[in-house]
Order: sequence, then C-alpha cells, then structure tokens
Amino acid sequence: MTYFTSFETTLCTLLLTSNGEALTGIYLLPDHRHAPTQQPAWQESPNLPVFVVAKAQLTEYFAGTRTAFDLPLAASGTPFQKTVWAELVRIPYGKTFSYGELAARIGNPKASRAVGLANGKNPLSIVVPCHRVIGASGKLTGYGGGLERKEALLALERITTR
Repeated sequence: MTYFTSFETTLCTLLLTSNGEALTGIYLLPDHRHAPTQQPAWQESPNLPVFVVAKAQLTEYFAGTRTAFDLPLAASGTPFQKTVWAELVRIPYGKTFSYGELAARIGNPKASRAVGLANGKNPLSIVVPCHRVIGASGKLTGYGGGLERKEALLALERITTR
C-alpha cells in the first residue's frame, strides 16, 4: 500500500509517499521530473506518524533550524543507486561535492555519469540531499525538482558554488 500526503513549504508543494512505516518519496511539485503518478489505490493519510514527523523536520529545515534529518527511509532502487544515495546523506549541510567526487567516494572514480543518473533518480529529495551535488566546474547541473529549486535549496543552506 502506498500512503501519501502533500505539504506546503516556502519552496513549493511537496508530495510525501510512504509504505506506512518509512518515507518512500519526497517530490517537489508540480513538475518533479521523476515524481510518480498518483494511483487510485493510494491512500491519502496526512496524519500517518511518519508524515507528521517528516513535516515537522522539513518545516525546521526550511526555517533554517535543522541541518540533518532523522527519518525512517525506504527508497526503491538498484543496488548502485542505493549506494549513491547512501553516500549523498554523508554530504554535510552547507557543503557540495561534484559528481566525480561522489563517484570517487563510492570507490568508482570513473562512474561520474552513472552517479549523475542515480542522483537524478533519488526519490527522497531534500532529506537525501542530491541538491548538494554540482558539476566539476562548480556550476549547477540537473535537478529533478528544477535548477531554480536546487539553487534555492543551496541558498537556504548558504552554499555558494565554486
């Protein structure tokens, strides 16, 4: 069963999805590149405990008072994608890595393009901070939620790109 709720933030509306125990997705609406299409079998559950905690932590993040998340996560993906996403959560608040740096950190320095693809498929935006990955030149590159939102998230964290 997929549970969902939407949540208004200062950035945009977020779609939160869950398996009932953990978050399975956080998508920036209305045009997140890889957001799932809501299905009739999905159950809207704004008071699901994981959603209540996630909304509170995201509110703190957008207020500038939270720099890390403590939420149960259950993202679906390939083993490689999960390796990349696990490394994303190790990027400290206020820092950025390039795709090449991220590839080296997972032990595959020649996989920067594959890392970029995995990064783009991250279903847990913000909480798994794929917005902290930038091009080797320091320029902002693709973001499933849109480059203007990536820029806004980096500005919130007061990150200036190289």
